[in-house]
Amino acid sequence: MTAQPSSVLEREHRDLVAGFESFIRRELVPLAAEVPEPVDGPPRDLRDYVRKRSAALGFYGAEYPEHMGGSGMPVTALVQLHHAAGASGCSLAPYALAGPDGPSWLLTHGTPRQIQDYLVPMVRGEKLRCLAMTEPGSGSDAFTITTKAERDGDDWVLTGRKTFVSNAGHADYAIVIADVADGVARAGGATAFIMPLDHPGLRRGQRYFGMAGEPLFELVLEQVRVPMSALIGEEDGIGASVEFAMDSLAYGRLMVAAQCNGIAEYALKAGVEFARQRQAFGQVIGAYQHVQEHLVTSRAGVETAKLLTLACAELVDRGEESGENAALAKLVASQTATDVVDRSLQVHGATGYVRGHPLEYLYRHIRMMTIIEGTSEVQKVIVARAMGLG
Repeated sequence: MTAQPSSVLEREHRDLVAGFESFIRRELVPLAAEVPEPVDGPPRDLRDYVRKRSAALGFYGAEYPEHMGGSGMPVTALVQLHHAAGASGCSLAPYALAGPDGPSWLLTHGTPRQIQDYLVPMVRGEKLRCLAMTEPGSGSDAFTITTKAERDGDDWVLTGRKTFVSNAGHADYAIVIADVADGVARAGGATAFIMPLDHPGLRRGQRYFGMAGEPLFELVLEQVRVPMSALIGEEDGIGASVEFAMDSLAYGRLMVAAQCNGIAEYALKAGVEFARQRQAFGQVIGAYQHVQEHLVTSRAGVETAKLLTLACAELVDRGEESGENAALAKLVASQTATDVVDRSLQVHGATGYVRGHPLEYLYRHIRMMTIIEGTSEVQKVIVARAMGLG
């Protein structure tokens, strides 16, 4: 394909992105080629190596301050790194960047001790965390919380059950959201606690597998006793988890949007290359209007989503971002990527459908992007309210 309009907005961090792309090609692609698609993702030791190696090169946790081991990169740079990871087609590339949930609540609200014990090792790629928020009776309504935290002297005692917890199979510690109010919390009593995964009373429960093989877990809290120092922000953090979450949601949604854009670009490229080579009825299939329709429509969608995401990132860096813009970018990018992967698979026909083909995996993987960090329906509600519609 010729130069794309979005490249105009990507010039500022081109050297950085080129360095990250080189790291993926030089080191991660050969490693990924040696590992067949396992049921629950790459082995833990391989994930750990990728995180630490990326941290040593300044990519992993790049958004965090330099004194913590990060690079202090702006959001415009980060969205391009996440885009590059998705566009690489390398199964290990996403592990080279910290998760999409934005600067940790520990960074904005944690105590110095919490930052030193938990956040700094994470930025260096030495520890992995998980966020335990969703419960069996709540999904998009995330702050309807039945997990309880009761004060007992200088300690807190937590009881409840969390579900669909990503990273719980490999994480070193969890951020657990619990209700410190009486009855079921609707936002006001939501409080964040941090604790190691091997803490007494905290155990992994049922294990689930997503469509693309990624493992998800229940976390069961059975009278888990933690000190006040486990409460993020300590006394000031009581009931503050909604504020914590709002601080990072816009960022996280932009990172998801960027990765979706990268995946869509990868799928589009695969479709174009196949259409240029595949012969049917005496000519390449790219000469047929129905195939052109799939690929041109996909390119229009990819460029639209990329430009929207980059524009939102620039607003964040200028301090002008509003939640509705990030919600709109995530909504558009995730749906666009889903559609582009579907069209590219259609262009490939049975070739793209068989197990082991990159598009077959992406077809399963991309579906979750319209769900994580808030479903598409939630993003629409956010945008509608910003428009004065509810």
